[in-house]
Amino acid sequence: MKHGSVKLDTACIHAGQAPDKLFGGVSVPIFQSSTFAFEDAAQGAARFSGKDDGYKYTRIGNPTTSALECCIAELEEGFAGLATATGMAAISTVFMTFLGAGKHAVSTGSVYGPTRTLLEKEMSRFGVESTFVDTADLASIEKAIKSNTALIYVETPANPTLAITDIAAVSEIAKKAGVLLVVDNTFCSPVLQKPLKLGADIVLHSMTKFINGHSDVVAGMLVAKNAELRKQMHQVLCQTGGTIDPHQAWLVLRGVKTLALRVKAGQANAMRLAVELEKHPKIEWVKYPGLQSHPQYELAKKQMAGPGAMISFELKGGVKAGKTVMDSVGLSTLAVSLGGIESLIQHPASMTHASMGSEARSQAGISDGLVRLSVGCEDYEDIKADLWQALDKI
Repeated sequence: MKHGSVKLDTACIHAGQAPDKLFGGVSVPIFQSSTFAFEDAAQGAARFSGKDDGYKYTRIGNPTTSALECCIAELEEGFAGLATATGMAAISTVFMTFLGAGKHAVSTGSVYGPTRTLLEKEMSRFGVESTFVDTADLASIEKAIKSNTALIYVETPANPTLAITDIAAVSEIAKKAGVLLVVDNTFCSPVLQKPLKLGADIVLHSMTKFINGHSDVVAGMLVAKNAELRKQMHQVLCQTGGTIDPHQAWLVLRGVKTLALRVKAGQANAMRLAVELEKHPKIEWVKYPGLQSHPQYELAKKQMAGPGAMISFELKGGVKAGKTVMDSVGLSTLAVSLGGIESLIQHPASMTHASMGSEARSQAGISDGLVRLSVGCEDYEDIKADLWQALDKI
């Protein structure tokens, strides 16, 4: 299939997943092989020289992995995909490809905790500078750009504040400065947002989340807007070894078939729940892109095809109240990660963003009492009843 030839719901089921040519299997085969045989020495030489694009070694490429890469690239309307073992492997590949000694990156302040830690504590060891700002504030981005800035890294909606960054506007800033724009699209998935169409150079995903959607795989994906960017990242990924396993890739291919269905079901539940939470007497505030109270409500409507399934809210009573609620839920699972078919609830200040430190969390808008809820596909009334009984325990 080519971009735009079918609707997205159809593409989730069919993109990159043609029937097996050898036996006609409808499901993409799992090529669980570390290496691939050559017909003769000449073919082996041709493959290693790049004259023959056939497979040679799974760290470099694998048919099952390629099917997944084609699938997500199709959904993101990009040039080509690059699958990785984890979401952090995708992020590490981007940073190692385009950053180095003397280079500088500008990033969303409330970005996923390990992403920030990677820049601040690991990449800095190799002479990489980084500045963290509220990327929803375009002036802050422009002010942060230096002569040595190599890339702007945006997470939108941000984790866990759900702040929305104007991708198209940041793209113009990036082009003017001559730097790359990388967008983490994990919270939306290709169902709700297409960063490449809005001007991004590279889009990435933790496929562990919505794309796979069943809390049974860790995986990442990079989609580049052109061949050169993909080639550069592929070289680094092959050398550093963050390659996805073929069976892992197959599981994600199976999960992506229901991506559109799951995102829409979770989103419908989240919209109803956010409206009710905003009225609850024990809730201080609710951040959800579908609520008119959200600071970037109009931008979200313009940039996203829907508000998604992620809700952040502050409980009256702070940390103590948050712990009470999380210890009292029965249906929602107290666990990190998000985007699963089941509802997941967690406390960022003590879990996913604990490594940032209290001062950095405060600057990024991550309060100690903030609770992040990934709304799943259970029956809405069951989700609400479970959360309400937990709130009653405060």
